[in-house]
Amino acid sequence: MVDTRKMIAFAGSVAMLAGVAACGNSNSAGGGDQTSGDAQQEITVWAWEPTLKDVAKKFEAKYPNIKVNLQNVGTNIDEYTQLTNALEAGNGAPDVAQIEYYALPEYAIKKQLKELSGFGAKDYADYYTPGTWAQVQFAGGIYGLPMDSGPMAFFYNKEVFDKAGVDATQIKTWDDYYEAAKKIHALGDKYYITNDAGDAGMYEAMTWLAGGRPFSTSDDGTAITVNLTGDKGSTAFQAFWQKMISEGLIDTKTAGWTDDWNRGLSDGTIASLFSGAWMPANLVGGAPTAAGKWRVAPMPTPDGETANAELGGSSLAVIEGGEKTEAAWKFIDFANHDREGVTTRVDGGAFPADNETMKDSAWLGQTTIKKDGEDVDYFSGQKYNEVLAEGAKNVLTGYQVSPYGVAERAAYLDTVGGAFTGQETMQQGVQKWQDKIIQIGKDQGFTVKQ
Repeated sequence: MVDTRKMIAFAGSVAMLAGVAACGNSNSAGGGDQTSGDAQQEITVWAWEPTLKDVAKKFEAKYPNIKVNLQNVGTNIDEYTQLTNALEAGNGAPDVAQIEYYALPEYAIKKQLKELSGFGAKDYADYYTPGTWAQVQFAGGIYGLPMDSGPMAFFYNKEVFDKAGVDATQIKTWDDYYEAAKKIHALGDKYYITNDAGDAGMYEAMTWLAGGRPFSTSDDGTAITVNLTGDKGSTAFQAFWQKMISEGLIDTKTAGWTDDWNRGLSDGTIASLFSGAWMPANLVGGAPTAAGKWRVAPMPTPDGETANAELGGSSLAVIEGGEKTEAAWKFIDFANHDREGVTTRVDGGAFPADNETMKDSAWLGQTTIKKDGEDVDYFSGQKYNEVLAEGAKNVLTGYQVSPYGVAERAAYLDTVGGAFTGQETMQQGVQKWQDKIIQIGKDQGFTVKQ
């Protein structure tokens, strides 16, 4: 379905609902201070989010003594590899890094991120959606500011579903989705309701959606419980997805974010996606010829009860130990908390993490998506943000990931990958994945329980 390279993977190693503190307003903390001392400073920011280019320009106008050296050193794991190497070497690390929620605890545990309460971040709870706010916290500290979010949604090609005689808006349960998948595939051997060639982030998001909690981390981050093979949400998704794979109802050969994947989204042979709320801009960019054919609906759930999960989303974090932490804080505060910075990113296509935008009538009523300066009516007049914002409200609280999410997810294809090639079942692959996750934890010095 969705590749972890884009915004995936999600969830912090803490209970999802944090204590609520008063926020009061949406201006940056210390916003009246237009400079950071008298001397000119330059901060290095590692990030792949394209909207930060415009944010950096506006930040420099507001803080003329701070120059932003914005560098894209790679997306997701590519950036994390370089960041880890630089931190371990003791030189070459940036002042600020974009870090996805699922990866944040790994750096927080190692004390490689600045704890932000002292800058006033502890007063920001009301500003952000509960799910995103909880994910930047670990062991009582705040280690980043939420930049965006990815509540899941059901994106579908209405033209293909109509041809198959399926009303996608009536797909409420996983059984409904299974029945729809059979009708879609009946249109021809090349038609599939979706694709999945192996995506750890999607697996965890669907487990979360099903009410699962296969990982549990102690408050101090030193001990982890792993129960992928016994957790009810995890086993429910394994059974559901294995049935879809066994009956040939999923395209398991086409990997996400490839040219073949975009062609499938364009011609309808990949007829739907379970994805994050950031997907609209990617559809416009990757499958522009399908404009007007796609729609958005709430996620189907195991039993039809209202629930949702997050897939994707990231924070901006200040790297510990640098000499420019105040300037670095000012930048992440401007980008993720100041209304000018937040609006700049949302106008550029980012999906928000703040409550104020989620309630904005103009944003909720949006029917077009910007591409190359033009408005594209991709969802045929649908107010798609209304569906996505409602999905954000329905995200289940309490989900946790492992405190070494980068290494854990990197092991998914090597263990569960065989389920997508017919060499073994999902259940067999997940057992191997669990064994690998336990071993990784032990090798890194964690106390691991089952």
